[in-house]
Parts: sequence; C-alpha cells; structure tokens
Amino acid sequence: MALIRSIIKLGAYVLLLKKVFAIPEKWNVFFKQVLNETNKLIINSIWIAVIISVFIGAVITIQTQLNMSSPLMPRYTVGLATRDVLLLEFSSAIMCLILAGKVGSNIASEIGTMRVTEQIDALEIMGVNSACYLILPKIVAMVIFIPLLVILSMFTGILGGYFVSLFTDMLPVSTYIYGIQSYFVEYYVWYSIMKSVVFAFIIATISSFYGFRVKGGALEVGQASTDAVVMSSIIILLFDVILTKILLQ
Repeated sequence: MALIRSIIKLGAYVLLLKKVFAIPEKWNVFFKQVLNETNKLIINSIWIAVIISVFIGAVITIQTQLNMSSPLMPRYTVGLATRDVLLLEFSSAIMCLILAGKVGSNIASEIGTMRVTEQIDALEIMGVNSACYLILPKIVAMVIFIPLLVILSMFTGILGGYFVSLFTDMLPVSTYIYGIQSYFVEYYVWYSIMKSVVFAFIIATISSFYGFRVKGGALEVGQASTDAVVMSSIIILLFDVILTKILLQ
C-alpha cells in the first residue's frame, strides 16, 4: 500500500509540474513575482547562510588542526582540507538542507494557507493557471539565486577558517592561505554550483507540491510544512549521492 501511495503521489507531482511549466499570461507580472520571491526567499536567507558558514569553516579548521597529529602531514593541509570540505559538500548539500528547513517550510505554509483559505480556488475560477502563477516564480528565483548563496557560503566558510588562524595561535595565517591555494581544482566550484541548481529545484517544487495539496485547516498546513521539509531533505541526500557519483567519477 505504501508503494502504491508513493506512486500516486509521484504521479500527482509530475502532473503539477506539467501545469507549472506553462507560458506566463503576463510577463510583467511574472517578473515582478520573481523579484518578490527573490527578496522573500533568498535575500532573507543570506544572514543565516553567512553565520552558519563562518562558524562551520572555523570548526572545520580547528578540528582538522587538532586531529592532524602525523609529522608526515604538512601543516598547510588544514587550509586545503577546510577548502575542499566547504567546496565539495558543505556549501552545496548541507547548506541546501538548511535552506530546505527555512525556505521549504515557508513555501509550503504560504501555498497551503492560500489553499485552505480558498485563494487558489478563486484564482482558478478567474481562469488563472494558479500553479504557474504561484510556483513558477519561486522555482526561477531559487534556481537562479541559490547558487549565488552557495558561492557566498564558500567564501564566508573559508573566511571563518581565516579568522581562526588570525585570532589564535593554532595555525599561521600564511600557512592557512597557502593551504587554500594549494592543489586548487576549479571544477569543484562548478560541481558545487551544479548540485545547488538541482537542490534548489527540489526544494521549490516539493515544498510547493505539499502546500498545493493541503486539505483541511491550520493543522494540516503545519503538517504539510513538516512533510515538505522532511521529503525535500531526503530527496536532496539521495540526489547528492547520485550527482557525486556522476559528476566526480
């Protein structure tokens, strides 16, 4: 039964996407919606991305330094390890998991509230493609600007490690900077950006799907928001494994 329900839900998700990816009726309204969603979903998430990235970069630097006991391992490995952990995994996958909690719940609760208050029904009665009108601007905003947020996370994470070397005696600043510059692989940045585009699409569409299907009242909206975050996180982790295998083999 669980398998059947999952297949039915997947079919409903695909059908919703078919309605979403339609030509907007008014392009000026569409671009205005994209700007509004960017401000609401992305701009308001910058502070949490910066704060978390700075502290995670600092923690990675401290832990790498404290656990690097082998005299055969050069000290600049600390900077190198911090850079690669941030580029390969944290700034894309882990940051998007955090955003799935903040942004995903926001999207699901917003659309779910519109559903239970019959605002979506009103749009459909007026002949508006409600799925395209409400969801497509969110997808466009997320897919375009989440990669920029990921790049910001990379920079601030490395900056967090720099602060550790600057304000403590654990590691000389010159050694940390040398480690960051050593054996740099430009493809790692593009790899992280490609993953973030996929993860942004997952967060936007799955959260919208759960919000769009809400039936009931405020309690069901809260449950849909929780389900959206959980399912988005699971799918992100699944695609993280798949994309890592495909893009780094």
